[in-house]
Formats: sequence, structure tokens, C-alpha cells
Amino acid sequence: MATYTPMIQQYLQVKAEYQDAFLFFRLGDFYEMFFDDAVKASQELEITLTSREGGGEERIPMCGVPYHSAPNYIEQLIEKGYKVAICEQTEDPKQAKGVVKREVVQLITPGTVMEGRGLQDKENNFLATISYFDDEMYGFAYNDLTTGEGKATLISGNFDDVLNEVSILGAKEVVIDSKFDIELQKKLRDRNVMALSFEDSSSIDRSFSHLLEELHQEALKKTVSRLFHYLYRTQKRSLDHLQPIKMYEIQQFMKIDYFSKRNLELTETIRSKGKKGSLLWLLDETRTAMGGRQLKQWVERPLIDQKQIGHRHSLVELFIHHYFERQELREKLNEVYDLERLAGRVAFGNVNARDLIQLKKSLSQIPFLRQILLSLNSEVSNDLADRLDPCEAVTDLLENALVESPPISVKDGNMIRDGFNEELDRYRDASRNGKTWIAQLERMEREKTGIKSLKIGYNRVFGYYIEVTRANLHLLVEGQYERKQTLTNAERYITPELKEKETLILQAEEKSGELEYELFTQIREQVKEYIPQLQALAKAVSELDVLQCFAQVSEERHYVKPQFSKDRKIVIKDGRHPVVEKVLDSNEYVPNDCFMDNEREILLITGPNMSGKSTYMRQIALSSILAQIGCFVPATEATLPIFDQVFTRIGAADDLISGQSTFMVEMLEARNAIVNATKNSLILFDEIGRGTSTYDGMALAQAIIEYIHRKIGAKTLFSTHYHELTVLEDELLKVKNIHVSAIEHNGKVVFLHKIKEGAADKSYGIHVAELAELPKELIKRANELLNQFEQKQQLLEASNMTAQSNPTILKQKNEDKLVDSSIAEPSATAQLSFFDEPRELSKPVVGKDLKVLDQLKKLDILDLTPLQAINTLYELQKKLKG
Repeated sequence: MATYTPMIQQYLQVKAEYQDAFLFFRLGDFYEMFFDDAVKASQELEITLTSREGGGEERIPMCGVPYHSAPNYIEQLIEKGYKVAICEQTEDPKQAKGVVKREVVQLITPGTVMEGRGLQDKENNFLATISYFDDEMYGFAYNDLTTGEGKATLISGNFDDVLNEVSILGAKEVVIDSKFDIELQKKLRDRNVMALSFEDSSSIDRSFSHLLEELHQEALKKTVSRLFHYLYRTQKRSLDHLQPIKMYEIQQFMKIDYFSKRNLELTETIRSKGKKGSLLWLLDETRTAMGGRQLKQWVERPLIDQKQIGHRHSLVELFIHHYFERQELREKLNEVYDLERLAGRVAFGNVNARDLIQLKKSLSQIPFLRQILLSLNSEVSNDLADRLDPCEAVTDLLENALVESPPISVKDGNMIRDGFNEELDRYRDASRNGKTWIAQLERMEREKTGIKSLKIGYNRVFGYYIEVTRANLHLLVEGQYERKQTLTNAERYITPELKEKETLILQAEEKSGELEYELFTQIREQVKEYIPQLQALAKAVSELDVLQCFAQVSEERHYVKPQFSKDRKIVIKDGRHPVVEKVLDSNEYVPNDCFMDNEREILLITGPNMSGKSTYMRQIALSSILAQIGCFVPATEATLPIFDQVFTRIGAADDLISGQSTFMVEMLEARNAIVNATKNSLILFDEIGRGTSTYDGMALAQAIIEYIHRKIGAKTLFSTHYHELTVLEDELLKVKNIHVSAIEHNGKVVFLHKIKEGAADKSYGIHVAELAELPKELIKRANELLNQFEQKQQLLEASNMTAQSNPTILKQKNEDKLVDSSIAEPSATAQLSFFDEPRELSKPVVGKDLKVLDQLKKLDILDLTPLQAINTLYELQKKLKG
């Protein structure tokens, strides 16, 4: 290191403290990167890699980005999961003795982004932390730096529950201590966590102790302290907008695990990973960014407290019954900006004058929102109106202080209104009058000299000047003008009078700019004092926004207010899948009923593929989720229990990241439900067992149904293509068969998408293949094979029936099994074969055997009834045995 130049040594010293981040090292108007940072950044950002002398034997790799465009490059790196340390010059280069002092002023990470395109208006940007304690106890906490909100909980036992919380949040970054288990770190990375960061300190600091007052367990305080230590260490500034951490318990909400959230497509679709086509997409009629974030949180955490659910339903019902007032609310909410993030920017110090104008405009809508709510004359709406504090002092301050259309940069001036500050007004007057004087001087000089092209200009190097073209120089009076600058075709001059005025104007403009920035800073600090009130207001507005959104969707789509049953009964009439119904024309969607009680705990659903079994199951789960987040449900009547958990196994997909097959994923999801479900849970199992052989799959499916029936007692919808399982209705008291009906018309299958009692009579698999437009030749061959298999099955069934009714035949049949293994039935453990394998004869075919074989060849099996076939076969066999 001693061989490098002092500047490179300084770079290496700073870099040593930020090994896991790109170091943006400020040199003049550029942020430069060196060594490995430069090589990697040039690849990731697609910028030119150069090199420079650094004092060593070899040139140092180097690349850089302009200071003014650095935010765009930083965003690109953060979106890829990297961190960026911003190293600024902390002293004036003109006063520096040796190398200019530099230090990191901020570490930007995926979980601490405060602005830019990486932030989605209607999504939180959560930073989470995990601590491990003895007795299999985990502390879990999270915070959104842009809004200041944060929560914490203790999770006992399984790390999968911790992973589930990380997944629900969509946490971009997780902070752990350096001794955290390596295998658990891998599991976190597998859950799409963009960055894992390390923070070993968990001591309680006085600077944030007030944010821990609502936490009573020491373990939680240590967990949250780790999070705050990381935030203060990386951001290196006051974070006055951080809200007190609230404690929650995962048992306070309906538990929807990672797999079920994905399978039900609550916030994104399985295929595109986008919002469109999800339940969130259907529901999002929110008018504000903070309302959109609140909606997403509610969808991911449905309530289980009936009183809280009822409170939301009451407001939704009220808004539905007051259409015109609801439309007024929506219009006013359209004018409300993101109060939460504006408050965060005020505290963070990156707010500008335009942001504060947005804050003022937002606050000006609050009195109107209050007035509309109070006009509804309801206790629930009055309570919500009381929470809408208009923060009039802030509105008045911003109205008096700031112009209506200020520039983006706070250093450009022209933000503060005239009349707000006397000293600023004097500077402005001097500057404005001085410029008027300059214009008058130009006119006077033209008249005095007779030079019409004479002009007075200004540049930052030479200040104000009088410019005269060379052709007119002879018209100037000698001694009155001092030459300032020579150009190709003109000369520039200064006069004592102009110099005096220049000093006055420039001093006024400089002091005016400094004073404006100082005044803006004071205004920002005054607004900062109201951050708690602004955050409380934002919370109330976001709740109002989501509830009016529920009312809007419920009325437009003809949803009904659900009732809740204490005896775990489900009664849904004309239920629909909310998203599928929206995608389809509502006239095309076929609604279905669902009835379950203590005598109908498990519905075994059969029917052809593509007929709507999965859709039917999903719509029951989505209706329950909608009801428990406070929305109405897509049905004409709905009575539901309050479910504590929802588990699903729907669809097939390999988990390539962890190297697990479709069947293994299927079994893991099934295990998750079976191990964790209670009698108050809802289980959806779609085609369990299809990932293995027929007998394996059927055995597993039946065993799972029996286990749920005898051990768990949860409400369960179980769809299957194993028609053999329908006999369970006769063996298990609480299992009932239902099916999705279909009919054949002119050789074509027509799916009715209607749920009916009883089991389906066939699968229509070849019909589905025909709908998928497989080659006609293939479809024809499949039908031929199907006929053959069905005839064989009929022969086998008839043989069994005949044998059971005829003791002689039964005895003979058993003897035949012992004598001739070549015609034995397949064992229960054998895999069914589509094609008979050729068998070698144990002895040559001669004499009477040839006659029997000849008779067998001439038989037209298709013209025989099953009983005739059995009798013919019996006679031929007797001849063979003499």
C-alpha cells in the first residue's frame, strides 16, 4: 500500500470498511471506481473501463460516472442487488493541505433506497432483520425507511415460519449477525432476498430507545436494536421519521404460507410474476399510493378477529349505500400525494420545495374528506373523520412561505414568496432594481455614443461588460472606458459606474440565494416537528382509501356482505372466482354453490380436466380471504367460518433452485398443510399423487384424505382424477362426492362448469386432448386404445362377478392361477402397462391346442356380451386341459 499515491491510499483505506459495496469515490465532477470495483462496474453498467497511474508498478483499472448522472447508475446497481457507498469530499479543495479529506456519507442498499425508479408507489420497500435465540426462538423485525413504519415479532420453533414472514413482506434486504447459520442464509437467498447484510451490534442506544417503548421482551428489543444500528450506520444522518416499532403476533392474522400465497395468486401471477391477473390487481381501486400499499398489506395478512373484520365491513357497507359521497371521496383522494413518503423525505433531508407544495396540496384536501365523512351521520364514519387531522399549521406555513411552482433544486432559488422575509425582500429589490439600472445604462450608452449595436452583457468570469464591435470603436471617448476583454470582432469594456453596480447586484444575488436556502432549511425543520401527526394522518387516509376501494369493487361487481358462522358452516350461493370473472365476460362465468358443515368436512371433487375444478377450489379460498380482509365476496349469499390458516396444493412446478422435482414440491406442500392445519383451517388439494405411479399416487391420496378426516377435521376440498377414491364417501362419514359436470354432444365434450352432487362418470381426457388440437391421427388411435382398455376392464369385471356367483368357476379359476402363470392377473404392486408384452410359450403348440387357437382367432369379441365371452373362454380352456 505504501507504494501507491496518497490519493489511492486514501481510497484503499475507505474501501477496506466497505468491502461488500461499490465505492463511489468523489474526484471533482466525477465519482470514480478503482481496482475490482472498476472492472465489475464497467461490466454491470456498460461503461468504459480505463486505467491510471497510482504509484505502483502497474496501472490501476478505473472507471467513473459524472456526478450529476450518478443517481441513474446507482439505481441500476441497487436493482441488481448491489450496495453503493457514496464517498464525498468533506473539505474545500482550496484549503486542503495535501489530499482532500473524504468520507462515506451514505451507504445505499436494496433495503434503504429513499428515491428513484426502484421504489414502487404502491409497494413498501422493507428492510428486515432476524435474530436467533436459545430454545429455537427467532426475533423478526422490519422497517420501511421511506415511510418510517416498522413491526416486530417473536417466532418459536420452525425457521420456515421466519421464511414465510420474509416472503410475505417481499423484504429486499435482510440484516443478520455474522455468526448466523450458513444453511439458513442459503434458505434466505433462495427466497429471492436481494441482499444479506451483517450487523453484530444489538445494544440499545439512547438515540433510538424511544422507538422501543412498545416492546416488552428483551429479545425483541435486541432484534430491533440490530436493525436500527444498521440503519444509522449506513445512512449517517438523523432519521426523525422512524415510527415506534409495533409488536405483532403471526397468530393475529390468517396464516397464508409462501406456497399458498403463490398458488392463489394473491399479489402476483404464477406465470408472469406480474400484478395483472392477481387478486390485488382486481381489488386495486385505491386513489393514493399509501392506500395501495395498505391494500397489499391487508391482502397478505387477513384478519381473524371478527370485531375488527366487522368494523371494516360496516364502513364498506356505508360507502356502498352512499354512492355520490363515495365518488366525492375518490375525487378528493386523487389530489392527495404520498404523505408517508413525503414525511420521510422531510426527515431524511432530501425533500425539495416541490415536495412541500405537494404536501400543502394534500393537506388542503383533508377538511373536505372530513366533511364528507361527517355527512354520513354514522358512528364508524365519525370515528374515521376524527382521525383526519388537517395539520393546519403546516398548511399555513407552506402557503405563506413557498411559491406555487418552485424549481426542483433547492439551490436554484426562487422558492420563497415575496413578503415572507424582509431581508430577502431587500436583496431581491436590490437585484431587480440593479438589473433595471443595467438596462437603462445600455440605452443611455447607445444614445451617448451613437452605437446602436452596443450592448451590456454578463458572464461568470468577467462579470458585467460593455461590448462594442471593432467597426464602432472610433466612436468611443478615450479615457471613459477601461478595456476588459478582446474578442475577434469586438472589444469589451468596463466603467467605474458599471463596476459599482455589478458589485451591488452580485452581492445581492449571492446573499439572496444563501438566505433562501437557509429559510428553506428552517421551513423543513418546522415541518419536521409535525411528522408524527402527518404519519397518523397518512395511516387514516390510507385506511379510508382501501375501504372506499372495497366498496367500489363490491358494488361494481355485485359482491355481497358475508356473514360468519360459529359452527364452521360454509354456505355460498352463486359463488364466483373474482379474477376469472373479471377476465371473462361476466355473462360467460358459471357461478356455483358450496355447502359444508360438520357432516360435510371433505368435498371430493371429480370431473374432467379443464372443467373448472381448480377454479372452484380457488374461489372458495379467495372468498374467505376477501371476507377476512374486510371486503364483500363474489356471491349472492355467503356464510363462512373465520379460518385461521389456508393451505393449498394447486398446480405443478419444479423448484429448480433447490433442486426439487414436481412430486417432491407436491409432497412438501402437502406435508406443510397436514402438519400445521387445525380444524379451523381450509385445505385445498388439487390432484395429489399424480407425480408418481398410479398405485403409489392413489394410495397416497387416499391416505391423506383419511388422515385429514380422522386427525385434523379441517374443511378440505380435494380434487382428483382417481375415480376409484369416490368409494371413500361410503367409508368415511364426512367425505362427500361432488363433480364438475360435462356432457357429450355429437361426439364432442361440452364442459358445463357446474358443480353437482355425486361422482363424475368419466374423465374425458381424450376430449381435452382434442380441444388442445393434437393431431387427428393421434386422437383416433387414443380412442381405439381406450375402447380396448375399457373392454378388457369389462371382461375382467364380468369374470370376477361370474366367479363370485359360481363356486365351480371360482375354484377352477384359482387352480388355473396356480397351473398357468401366463394368464395370471397383475399384482397389486405392478405398474399398469398400456401394451401387452410378448411372452414366450413354455411348450410348442400342437394338436388340439392348434384347434383351440384357431377357434380363438375366429371369435368376434366385440359381438359378445361380457357373460358370453366368459363362458366361451371357459369352454376353450376346458378343451386345452382335456
